[in-house]
Amino acid sequence: MNVLSVVIPALNEAENMSPVMASIPVSELAAAGWETEVIVVDNASTDGTGDLARSLGARVVYQPNRGYGNAYHAGFAAAKGDVVATGDADRTYPFDALPGLLRTLVDQDVEFMTTNRLGRGNSEAMKPSHDLANRALSAVSRALFRNGLRDSQSGMWVFRRYVWHGIDVRSHGMAFSQEIKNAATLAGYRCLEVPIEYRKRGGDVKLNAMRDGLDNLRQLFDHRFRRGLPSRTLPARPAAAEAATPGGTAALDGARADAARGHATRQPEELGTA
Repeated sequence: MNVLSVVIPALNEAENMSPVMASIPVSELAAAGWETEVIVVDNASTDGTGDLARSLGARVVYQPNRGYGNAYHAGFAAAKGDVVATGDADRTYPFDALPGLLRTLVDQDVEFMTTNRLGRGNSEAMKPSHDLANRALSAVSRALFRNGLRDSQSGMWVFRRYVWHGIDVRSHGMAFSQEIKNAATLAGYRCLEVPIEYRKRGGDVKLNAMRDGLDNLRQLFDHRFRRGLPSRTLPARPAAAEAATPGGTAALDGARADAARGHATRQPEELGTA
Protein backbone atom coordinates (compact mmCIF):
# COMPACT_ATOMS: atom_id res chain seq x y z
CA MET A 1 0.00 0.00 0.00
CA ASN A 2 1.23 3.50 -0.83
CA VAL A 3 1.65 5.96 2.03
CA LEU A 4 0.28 9.50 1.96
CA SER A 5 1.53 12.12 4.41
CA VAL A 6 -0.94 14.97 4.95
CA VAL A 7 1.03 17.87 6.44
CA ILE A 8 -0.96 20.70 8.06
CA PRO A 9 0.70 23.76 9.62
CA ALA A 10 -1.32 25.14 12.53
CA LEU A 11 -1.04 28.25 14.68
CA ASN A 12 -3.82 28.65 17.24
CA GLU A 13 -6.37 26.68 15.22
CA ALA A 14 -8.00 24.68 18.03
CA GLU A 15 -11.50 25.74 17.00
CA ASN A 16 -10.90 24.40 13.48
CA MET A 17 -8.97 21.25 14.26
CA SER A 18 -11.91 18.86 14.71
CA PRO A 19 -13.65 19.70 11.40
CA VAL A 20 -10.34 19.72 9.53
CA MET A 21 -9.38 16.27 10.83
CA ALA A 22 -12.87 14.96 10.10
CA SER A 23 -12.63 16.19 6.51
CA ILE A 24 -9.65 13.93 5.68
CA PRO A 25 -11.23 10.85 4.02
CA VAL A 26 -8.97 8.21 5.57
CA SER A 27 -11.33 5.30 4.83
CA GLU A 28 -11.85 6.32 1.21
CA LEU A 29 -8.11 6.73 0.76
CA ALA A 30 -7.50 3.28 2.25
CA ALA A 31 -10.00 1.76 -0.19
CA ALA A 32 -8.02 3.38 -3.00
CA GLY A 33 -4.75 1.87 -1.73
CA TRP A 34 -3.39 4.75 0.36
CA GLU A 35 -2.35 4.47 4.00
CA THR A 36 -2.64 7.96 5.48
CA GLU A 37 -0.58 9.65 8.18
CA VAL A 38 -1.69 13.11 9.29
CA ILE A 39 1.06 15.41 10.56
CA VAL A 40 -0.02 18.60 12.29
CA VAL A 41 2.80 21.07 12.82
CA ASP A 42 2.08 23.02 15.99
CA ASN A 43 3.74 26.35 15.28
CA ALA A 44 4.00 27.43 18.95
CA SER A 45 0.24 27.65 19.49
CA THR A 46 -1.08 28.94 22.81
CA ASP A 47 -4.61 27.52 22.59
CA GLY A 48 -3.91 23.79 22.85
CA THR A 49 -3.96 23.14 19.09
CA GLY A 50 -1.27 20.48 19.32
CA ASP A 51 -2.87 18.55 22.17
CA LEU A 52 -6.24 18.56 20.45
CA ALA A 53 -4.74 17.40 17.14
CA ARG A 54 -2.97 14.56 18.95
CA SER A 55 -6.20 13.48 20.63
CA LEU A 56 -7.84 13.36 17.18
CA GLY A 57 -5.22 10.96 15.84
CA ALA A 58 -2.67 13.27 14.25
CA ARG A 59 1.07 12.96 14.71
CA VAL A 60 2.08 16.34 16.10
CA VAL A 61 5.41 17.99 15.30
CA TYR A 62 6.26 21.00 17.42
CA GLN A 63 7.95 23.91 15.64
CA PRO A 64 8.76 26.71 18.11
CA ASN A 65 9.97 29.09 15.40
CA ARG A 66 6.83 30.68 14.05
CA GLY A 67 6.37 31.11 10.32
CA TYR A 68 4.50 29.32 7.55
CA GLY A 69 7.71 28.16 5.90
CA ASN A 70 9.27 27.12 9.21
CA ALA A 71 6.25 24.92 9.89
CA TYR A 72 6.50 23.21 6.52
CA HIS A 73 10.24 22.63 6.82
CA ALA A 74 9.57 20.77 10.09
CA GLY A 75 6.57 18.90 8.72
CA PHE A 76 8.27 17.70 5.55
CA ALA A 77 11.28 16.52 7.56
CA ALA A 78 8.92 14.32 9.58
CA ALA A 79 6.87 13.00 6.66
CA LYS A 80 7.33 9.33 5.75
CA GLY A 81 4.89 9.03 2.85
CA ASP A 82 5.62 8.31 -0.80
CA VAL A 83 3.41 11.32 -1.53
CA VAL A 84 2.90 14.49 0.52
CA ALA A 85 -0.30 16.55 0.52
CA THR A 86 -0.73 19.90 2.23
CA GLY A 87 -3.41 22.35 3.30
CA ASP A 88 -4.08 24.91 5.99
CA ALA A 89 -5.80 24.23 9.30
CA ASP A 90 -8.43 26.94 8.78
CA ARG A 91 -11.03 24.87 6.85
CA THR A 92 -10.39 26.66 3.55
CA TYR A 93 -8.85 23.72 1.65
CA PRO A 94 -10.85 20.66 0.52
CA PHE A 95 -9.06 17.70 2.07
CA ASP A 96 -12.07 15.64 0.99
CA ALA A 97 -10.85 16.13 -2.60
CA LEU A 98 -7.63 14.19 -1.93
CA PRO A 99 -8.78 10.89 -3.53
CA GLY A 100 -9.46 12.68 -6.81
CA LEU A 101 -6.26 14.69 -6.64
CA LEU A 102 -4.24 11.53 -6.06
CA ARG A 103 -5.91 9.82 -9.03
CA THR A 104 -4.86 12.74 -11.21
CA LEU A 105 -1.32 12.65 -9.83
CA VAL A 106 -1.00 8.96 -10.65
CA ASP A 107 -2.95 8.86 -13.93
CA GLN A 108 -1.10 11.85 -15.38
CA ASP A 109 2.29 10.80 -13.92
CA VAL A 110 2.68 14.19 -12.24
CA GLU A 111 5.48 14.84 -9.78
CA PHE A 112 4.34 18.16 -8.29
CA MET A 113 0.70 19.24 -8.32
CA THR A 114 -0.51 22.61 -7.11
CA THR A 115 -4.02 24.00 -6.98
CA ASN A 116 -5.88 27.07 -8.23
CA ARG A 117 -8.32 28.75 -5.82
CA LEU A 118 -9.10 31.72 -8.05
CA GLY A 119 -11.97 30.32 -10.11
CA ARG A 120 -15.26 32.23 -10.23
CA GLY A 121 -17.04 29.75 -8.00
CA ASN A 122 -14.73 30.64 -5.11
CA SER A 123 -15.19 34.40 -5.24
CA GLU A 124 -17.14 34.63 -1.97
CA ALA A 125 -14.56 32.70 0.06
CA MET A 126 -11.82 35.32 -0.27
CA LYS A 127 -11.84 39.02 0.49
CA PRO A 128 -11.72 41.13 -2.73
CA SER A 129 -8.46 42.76 -1.61
CA HIS A 130 -6.85 39.34 -1.03
CA ASP A 131 -8.13 38.08 -4.37
CA LEU A 132 -6.61 41.09 -6.13
CA ALA A 133 -3.29 40.66 -4.33
CA ASN A 134 -3.18 36.95 -5.20
CA ARG A 135 -3.81 37.69 -8.87
CA ALA A 136 -1.17 40.43 -8.93
CA LEU A 137 1.49 38.26 -7.28
CA SER A 138 0.60 35.36 -9.59
CA ALA A 139 1.01 37.59 -12.64
CA VAL A 140 4.47 38.69 -11.47
CA SER A 141 5.39 35.07 -10.73
CA ARG A 142 4.30 33.94 -14.22
CA ALA A 143 6.32 36.71 -15.83
CA LEU A 144 9.45 35.86 -13.87
CA PHE A 145 9.30 32.06 -13.92
CA ARG A 146 7.28 31.39 -17.10
CA ASN A 147 5.47 28.46 -15.54
CA GLY A 148 1.92 29.47 -16.37
CA LEU A 149 0.58 29.08 -12.82
CA ARG A 150 -2.64 31.01 -12.26
CA ASP A 151 -2.46 30.90 -8.44
CA SER A 152 1.08 31.22 -7.12
CA GLN A 153 -0.12 31.59 -3.53
CA SER A 154 -2.26 28.48 -3.10
CA GLY A 155 -1.38 26.40 -0.04
CA MET A 156 -2.62 23.01 -1.24
CA TRP A 157 -0.08 20.83 -3.04
CA VAL A 158 0.24 17.12 -3.70
CA PHE A 159 3.71 15.91 -4.65
CA ARG A 160 6.03 12.95 -4.60
CA ARG A 161 8.23 13.22 -1.53
CA TYR A 162 11.49 12.90 -3.45
CA VAL A 163 10.73 16.27 -5.06
CA TRP A 164 11.30 17.97 -1.71
CA HIS A 165 14.85 16.62 -1.62
CA GLY A 166 15.62 17.95 -5.08
CA ILE A 167 14.70 21.61 -4.64
CA ASP A 168 16.12 24.57 -2.77
CA VAL A 169 13.39 26.31 -0.75
CA ARG A 170 14.56 28.89 1.79
CA SER A 171 11.53 30.96 2.82
CA HIS A 172 10.53 30.91 6.49
CA GLY A 173 7.24 32.76 6.06
CA MET A 174 4.32 33.00 3.66
CA ALA A 175 6.58 33.21 0.59
CA PHE A 176 7.27 29.50 1.05
CA SER A 177 4.09 28.77 -0.92
CA GLN A 178 5.23 30.48 -4.11
CA GLU A 179 8.85 29.42 -3.70
CA ILE A 180 8.14 25.69 -3.57
CA LYS A 181 6.10 25.90 -6.80
CA ASN A 182 8.69 27.94 -8.64
CA ALA A 183 11.53 25.76 -7.36
CA ALA A 184 9.77 22.61 -8.58
CA THR A 185 9.26 24.01 -12.06
CA LEU A 186 12.79 25.38 -12.28
CA ALA A 187 14.16 21.98 -11.27
CA GLY A 188 12.30 20.35 -14.15
CA TYR A 189 9.76 18.22 -12.32
CA ARG A 190 6.53 17.40 -14.11
CA CYS A 191 4.11 19.94 -12.71
CA LEU A 192 0.38 20.45 -13.00
CA GLU A 193 -2.09 23.01 -11.64
CA VAL A 194 -5.70 21.92 -11.04
CA PRO A 195 -8.75 23.90 -9.86
CA ILE A 196 -10.18 23.29 -6.41
CA GLU A 197 -13.04 24.52 -4.29
CA TYR A 198 -11.89 27.15 -1.81
CA ARG A 199 -13.98 27.62 1.33
CA LYS A 200 -14.60 30.34 3.87
CA ARG A 201 -12.14 30.48 6.71
CA GLY A 202 -13.03 29.45 10.22
CA GLY A 203 -11.70 31.66 12.99
CA ASP A 204 -9.47 34.71 12.83
CA VAL A 205 -7.42 35.65 9.77
CA LYS A 206 -3.70 35.66 10.57
CA LEU A 207 -2.46 36.97 7.23
CA ASN A 208 -1.02 40.48 7.22
CA ALA A 209 -1.89 41.37 3.64
CA MET A 210 0.38 44.39 3.20
CA ARG A 211 3.45 42.99 4.98
CA ASP A 212 3.17 39.48 3.56
CA GLY A 213 2.38 40.76 0.08
CA LEU A 214 5.47 42.95 -0.01
CA ASP A 215 7.62 40.15 1.41
CA ASN A 216 6.31 37.78 -1.27
CA LEU A 217 6.98 40.29 -4.03
CA ARG A 218 10.54 40.79 -2.83
CA GLN A 219 11.07 37.04 -2.58
CA LEU A 220 9.96 36.49 -6.18
CA PHE A 221 12.75 38.71 -7.47
CA ASP A 222 15.30 37.36 -4.99
CA HIS A 223 14.50 33.81 -6.07
CA ARG A 224 14.50 34.53 -9.80
CA PHE A 225 17.86 36.25 -9.71
CA ARG A 226 19.44 34.12 -7.01
CA ARG A 227 23.17 33.76 -7.66
CA GLY A 228 26.11 31.86 -6.36
CA LEU A 229 24.23 28.62 -5.80
CA PRO A 230 25.91 25.28 -6.35
CA SER A 231 24.49 23.53 -9.39
CA ARG A 232 21.67 21.16 -8.50
CA THR A 233 20.86 17.99 -10.37
CA LEU A 234 17.45 16.40 -10.51
CA PRO A 235 17.41 13.33 -8.24
CA ALA A 236 16.80 10.06 -10.00
CA ARG A 237 13.18 9.00 -9.94
CA PRO A 238 12.53 5.79 -8.02
CA ALA A 239 12.68 2.72 -10.25
CA ALA A 240 9.05 1.87 -9.48
CA ALA A 241 7.97 5.29 -10.67
CA GLU A 242 9.90 4.87 -13.91
CA ALA A 243 8.31 1.49 -14.52
CA ALA A 244 4.83 2.89 -13.88
CA THR A 245 5.20 5.83 -16.23
CA PRO A 246 2.45 5.66 -18.86
CA GLY A 247 3.33 6.07 -22.50
CA GLY A 248 1.48 9.33 -22.96
CA THR A 249 3.92 11.60 -21.14
CA ALA A 250 6.26 12.58 -23.95
CA ALA A 251 5.22 16.25 -23.78
CA LEU A 252 5.87 16.31 -20.06
CA ASP A 253 9.25 14.64 -20.51
CA GLY A 254 10.07 17.25 -23.14
CA ALA A 255 9.17 19.99 -20.67
CA ARG A 256 11.43 18.31 -18.12
CA ALA A 257 14.30 18.41 -20.61
CA ASP A 258 13.58 22.08 -21.37
CA ALA A 259 13.72 22.87 -17.67
CA ALA A 260 17.05 21.11 -17.33
CA ARG A 261 18.35 23.47 -20.00
CA GLY A 262 17.27 26.45 -17.91
CA HIS A 263 13.61 26.89 -18.82
CA ALA A 264 10.61 26.49 -16.53
CA THR A 265 8.34 23.51 -16.96
CA ARG A 266 5.31 24.05 -19.19
CA GLN A 267 2.14 22.55 -17.85
CA PRO A 268 -0.31 20.23 -19.55
CA GLU A 269 -3.89 21.46 -19.69
CA GLU A 270 -5.79 21.95 -16.45
CA LEU A 271 -7.63 18.90 -15.25
CA GLY A 272 -10.60 18.60 -12.93
CA THR A 273 -10.28 16.76 -9.67
CA ALA A 274 -13.44 14.68 -9.84
